[in-house]
Amino acid sequence: MELYVNEKVVLREVEMRDAPMLYALINGNREHLRRFLGWIDANRSVTDVETFITVSIQRRLINNGTDYTLWYDGKIVGIVGLHYLDWVNHRTSIGYWMIEQAQGKGIMTAAVSRLIDYIFEELGLNRVEIQCAVENEKSRAIPERLGFTQEGQIRQGEWLYDHYVNHIVYGLLKNEWRQS
Repeated sequence: MELYVNEKVVLREVEMRDAPMLYALINGNREHLRRFLGWIDANRSVTDVETFITVSIQRRLINNGTDYTLWYDGKIVGIVGLHYLDWVNHRTSIGYWMIEQAQGKGIMTAAVSRLIDYIFEELGLNRVEIQCAVENEKSRAIPERLGFTQEGQIRQGEWLYDHYVNHIVYGLLKNEWRQS
């Protein structure tokens, strides 16, 4: 499946053929991504990325989330994903990462906005959550720009290699979306 964002940005469900490109992106941006992503050191080969894609496809097949490659001007620049789909409580959580060279162009904000439209309009869910490390100002800017409510902080919510980081929890309800 493909979600058209705008003339330069497209979200496509991750496929096995994306593995070499994704590994090259991770490997070429390792220092940048490692600052806030705890899984970077575990990705040391295309095979490791293939494992991630296999899990994403399995989640998609059981209707419990998926990951999308983020394309900008015909090139993959990151990933945007639905961590899970909680059909009982009508909610999900979004996660994302992008290479440093693509930042500052509104790409991720546009992609997450389009994904939220899909979540509320097509999936019929009621709540979207995004968690970001307190210090990750660029990731935090996305939900803040899109009208999410800062709902709280999870103390020591993630282990990053040699220390814990606190997470800010952002939430957005369907009836709050596009009100501004």
